[in-house]
Amino acid sequence: MRAIQAGNTFNIFDDSIEIYEELPARTYSVEYSDMKGCYLSLHSDLEVNEKIYGVHEQKAEKALTTFGILDRGLGIILSGDKGMGKSVFARLLCKKAIGKGIPVIIVSECVPGIANFIESINQECVVLFDEFDKTFDTCRGQDERDEQAQLLSLFDGVATGKRLYIVTCNEIYNLNDYLINRPGRFHYHFRFDYPEVSEIEEYLRDKLQPEYYSQIKDVVAFSSKVNLNYDCLRSIAFELNLGNSFAETINDLNILNTSKKSFDVTLYYENGRMLHRYSCSMNLFMNEGDDLWITMYGEKGLRIAEVKVDRTKIEYDVANNASVVKANGLYIDYVDPDDEPDVNTYKNLKPSYMTIEKNGMRNLRYTV
Repeated sequence: MRAIQAGNTFNIFDDSIEIYEELPARTYSVEYSDMKGCYLSLHSDLEVNEKIYGVHEQKAEKALTTFGILDRGLGIILSGDKGMGKSVFARLLCKKAIGKGIPVIIVSECVPGIANFIESINQECVVLFDEFDKTFDTCRGQDERDEQAQLLSLFDGVATGKRLYIVTCNEIYNLNDYLINRPGRFHYHFRFDYPEVSEIEEYLRDKLQPEYYSQIKDVVAFSSKVNLNYDCLRSIAFELNLGNSFAETINDLNILNTSKKSFDVTLYYENGRMLHRYSCSMNLFMNEGDDLWITMYGEKGLRIAEVKVDRTKIEYDVANNASVVKANGLYIDYVDPDDEPDVNTYKNLKPSYMTIEKNGMRNLRYTV
């Protein structure tokens, strides 16, 4: 029997109870009950059982090095679309932390008193908030309090105890305004973008059997029109290894053309002049026979021409990671020169080719 005293209250436990000065370097999850409030429950350690692509290893080491140097808490935001590797990175960082003797605490739901409970853990630890934008939702009615706001003081880094906070989110615009651009609260913000051509090729060569390497070029060409995350690539590789063609694979997988995509379009003339169309919403997978028309603009931002694209002539340029249409696949209908005098500048030029480049989310980083 063990008797534990808290103030004037004694609780009786059996001999299996163990008392620690600090939490052992294990993984825990925050649980809640109306009777006990918040408490920790042992959670299986987070493992990384697959190859890590990109700069994940270096970023994880950088974060832990910074945490070791600081005399206060450190916050890290991991943002990007679903299936981009945020959770893999979080697991990698947590695994490395446990290897350094730092326990990991997972917060997977918003419960009463969570901020005070975490602040009561007065030792170095990692606190992981997975899918924070959903778990602590700010998009509530005015009668509801902002669930993220209650944690702001905790994230300030001046509370008792030194903690490494990791927040993953799919949509950064669902985060509280006082979390973004506040390096005092969250020192790092690691963005996870769609894999580039080299990363797609590396991934598929790792996952595919050699006899199916010939289909990699089809996947890469498809990725120039559609954003493919690692979840998509994993499923595609699985199907190709079964001997299915890429066309059959895309037709059967849960990868659907649910909306128009945004592209940057440039029409090049042989003398170097160009027409542009930025962030053009179009569907490159229209039914056969449907016309694809693109309005093109000149250097002064004036409408110059309507260009009809023969979709059967669209080719993929691996070197530039863009779809290319040569001049014989373009029909150019210039606007009336009486309406736009600059049109005459282009009408007498010979078109060379058009590029269609996938336009992703605008770059959130400053270029210096």
